Amino acid sequence: MSLRRYAHLTLLVLGLLTVLSGYFVAQLRFNYNFNDFYPAGDPDLDYYQGYTQRFGNDNDYLLLGVEAPAGKTVFDPAFLAQVNSLTRLARREPNVLHVTSPTTLANTVVEGLGVFSIPYLHPEAYAADPARRAADSTLIYRTPGLVGNVFSPNARALTLVFQLTPDLKKPPSDSLFTALRGGLTQLGIPEARVHFAGRIVAQSVFVDRLKWELVVFMSLSVLLVTGLLWLTFRTWWGVVLPLIVVLGAITWGLGVMSAFGVTIDLMTALLPLMLFVVGMSDTIHIISRYVSELGYGASKKDALRVTIKESGFGSGLSALTTSLGFFTLMTSTIRPIHNFGLFTGIAVILAFILSFTLLPAMLVLLGKPQLRAPRRHGHDWDGVLSRLFRTVLLRRRLIFTLSGLVLAAAIGLSTRVRINSSLLDDLSKSDPVRQDFAFFERQFAGVRPFELELKPAGGRDIYDLAVLRQTEQIEGYLQHTYGLRFAASPVTLVKSVRKALHGGGLAEYRLPADTTELQSLRGKLRQFRKRPEFSALALPDGTAGRLTGRMADVGSIRADALNDALRHYLHTRIDSTVLRTRLTGSSNLIDKNNENLTLNMIQGMAIDVAMVTLIVLALFRSFRMTLVVLIPNLLPIVIVAGVMGLAGVNMKVSTSIIFTIAFGIAVDDTIHFISKLRLTLGKEPDIFRAVRRTYLLAGKAVISTSLILVGGFSTLLFSKFDGTFYVGLLIGLTLLFGVVAELTLLPLLILYFYKRPKGQREKQPQALQLEQ
Repeated sequence: MSLRRYAHLTLLVLGLLTVLSGYFVAQLRFNYNFNDFYPAGDPDLDYYQGYTQRFGNDNDYLLLGVEAPAGKTVFDPAFLAQVNSLTRLARREPNVLHVTSPTTLANTVVEGLGVFSIPYLHPEAYAADPARRAADSTLIYRTPGLVGNVFSPNARALTLVFQLTPDLKKPPSDSLFTALRGGLTQLGIPEARVHFAGRIVAQSVFVDRLKWELVVFMSLSVLLVTGLLWLTFRTWWGVVLPLIVVLGAITWGLGVMSAFGVTIDLMTALLPLMLFVVGMSDTIHIISRYVSELGYGASKKDALRVTIKESGFGSGLSALTTSLGFFTLMTSTIRPIHNFGLFTGIAVILAFILSFTLLPAMLVLLGKPQLRAPRRHGHDWDGVLSRLFRTVLLRRRLIFTLSGLVLAAAIGLSTRVRINSSLLDDLSKSDPVRQDFAFFERQFAGVRPFELELKPAGGRDIYDLAVLRQTEQIEGYLQHTYGLRFAASPVTLVKSVRKALHGGGLAEYRLPADTTELQSLRGKLRQFRKRPEFSALALPDGTAGRLTGRMADVGSIRADALNDALRHYLHTRIDSTVLRTRLTGSSNLIDKNNENLTLNMIQGMAIDVAMVTLIVLALFRSFRMTLVVLIPNLLPIVIVAGVMGLAGVNMKVSTSIIFTIAFGIAVDDTIHFISKLRLTLGKEPDIFRAVRRTYLLAGKAVISTSLILVGGFSTLLFSKFDGTFYVGLLIGLTLLFGVVAELTLLPLLILYFYKRPKGQREKQPQALQLEQ
């Protein structure tokens, strides 16, 4: 079968596979599930899942904050009428299970056999009786649990708390938002006075932005890469063919991801862009080598043969190291990072396969490119690279000195990097969503949930007086020392029932004085135990309880310190023979990710370094060459760590992947370089001549691929997610520093440390002297 028939058959098979992949891509869905960021396989996660089955999730709520009109307080009758109408509207929504609203809150009073609920607010009487308004406000601001929860301390804003259907997905949550916003518009409440917070807010916003950013990043990348390809090759096919190959690889990669039922989330949304810029490397190396051979006067067939033979080995090794850089992310316990590493690694391998099947097939069918007259002495790039190589040799002492100084400074600055995260880490401080969450921290209890499970010991139940007193003691510590702004527990239930039985007076909001008084309350507690507010805080049989609350999002570093102090307090001040406790909750799980970030990053880097070491040993059987390869690629990583320390960028879930990915990508050009050097050494026994020839052959591709990689990652700078922004910035900087090290340090290190055969050891000084 002729070469052209092979090419046609290859295109047919690849076309059918691409159509199949396209079918799966059409099934892809966007998703942002907050629960996916919990540490998979962690015992605390298993415990939390059991906890949610007993008491429900701690993040299935929506906060709706409404500010009073300018110059008025929350006790304005017209404003309260709007809030009451909004409350009635929310109660009709199918996914709203319960609404806590200032206009429906009531002070419960038990008289005889009757239970009466006296509203805290009487807006209809305020106009005629100002004293009533003053009395209501005084009662509200003296009643525990109201201020900071539903009333702001300055009486300028109110909050409605909606308890939602567990694990509400995006479509129904979007419907809820639409209904609420429609109601707010009908009631004449301006959007500027309304604030939302809760898990479903982040879920809705993140998914919508993921869709928008995916389109923007890919569009910018295509435009940028197209321009760089044109500047590099100055031919239409030098632009179109690489784009076809890489877009095909993206389709295959997304198709595989969809076939395994994985959705596009905050991490996997980076896959198309990552593959677009990374997958371009092999096509550039192939076309650069192909054009070089044609420029040296080779026929089309011979040029393709030499290109595939010499580029295939290096590209295969580089694809292996790059994909391993992504595969090492599978060590992460965070599911989105695990999936991102797995499927991007697979996609890199698919891009390599297409580069050496689809691209050669298209080149075979394409007519021989019309280049300028073949030249014996190479191309314009040869002159540029030759001068650059000479400059590197002349300035070698300066290069080594500067490298050492930069390395020392970077190591010092990198010690300032801290592992810290918050609930809305990936949103900038100026983002409207983050501003809304900040509103609840300024005016109310905050948005960070707190959960502590209470388990009575010694045969007691949750309503035992000793248990209640220990719980009250913990509440006091949490509110005065820990920073909890709102708290509720079985103590809240008992105090509320006691107050109701004693006429609703505030002085009666306390625990019973003795077991005899408590015993008289137990009958009433049993009557209320199945009510939602009771079952949310204590199991019906009294075997366990829940201390829940909200606080400011203080960040994981501060939270870890607070939790350590809390555990010490519980261990030393709480009697474990009376009450046992366990810290749990979604915030606690998110904070636990920080414990694994450093370990996962070290594991990933160790695997990458080990793999590169094995490759270099297999190629050169020299430990010296291992150091020669690793130094120019680890140096940019350390420099970027120093940049993070200097700029105050924290290590968190989204930025923890930077070093592993950057090293896997940066080492790609080094693998190409040393694989070409190995082939060149077979033709040029003199190490100096071999390095110089390799420098000229690989230099153009190294510079071109690096520019495209840096340009591609720079599109992430337009992201509204801070994590994505820093991924683009820091990986781009790593690759930029990497290409500088590649073109300066690498050839010098090879010349100084590569162990040459004895017969050629004396040739290098002479060659160096000639070059100078």
